[in-house]
Amino acid sequence: MEELIFVLLIIFVAYVVFKSGNEKKEAPKAPKAAEPKKDIETVVVKKATLIKPKVIKKAAPKVVETKVEAPKQVPAKKGLKNPLTGEVATSYANYRFTKRWIKDALVTEGLLDQVYKNADLTEAVEANIKVAITKLEALDNYKP
Repeated sequence: MEELIFVLLIIFVAYVVFKSGNEKKEAPKAPKAAEPKKDIETVVVKKATLIKPKVIKKAAPKVVETKVEAPKQVPAKKGLKNPLTGEVATSYANYRFTKRWIKDALVTEGLLDQVYKNADLTEAVEANIKVAITKLEALDNYKP
C-alpha cells in the first residue's frame, strides 16, 4: 500500500513540474502613457522637417582590366566507354575486378583468345591482358 501511494505521489509531482515548465510565462504589460492630442498639420510639418533629402552622388566608372588567358586544355578522360550502353569504366587495372563487358570486348575485338577465369590467370596471361587493354583503349569505339 505504501508503495502505491509513493508511486502516485511521484506521478503527481512529475505532472506538476511538467505543467509548470510548459506554461508560457507572460511579462506584465506596462500601461501606456496617454499621449496628448496633436493636430494633423503639426505632425506632418514635424515629420517633413525631420526627413532629409538624400543626395545621390554618381561615382566615376571604374576601369576594369581583364587579362585574356589561353584556354586550358582539358585532360583527356581516362577510361573505357561501352559503345552499347555508354557506360564509362575507369577502374580496370586488375583483370579479376574488370567489368564483364570489358572482358567480352577484349575477346570480340580479337585482342584475347578467351575470357579468362581467376584460376587461369598467370603472370604471362596477365601481361597479355595488359597489352590487350592498352590496345582496346586506343580504339575509337571505346574512348570516352
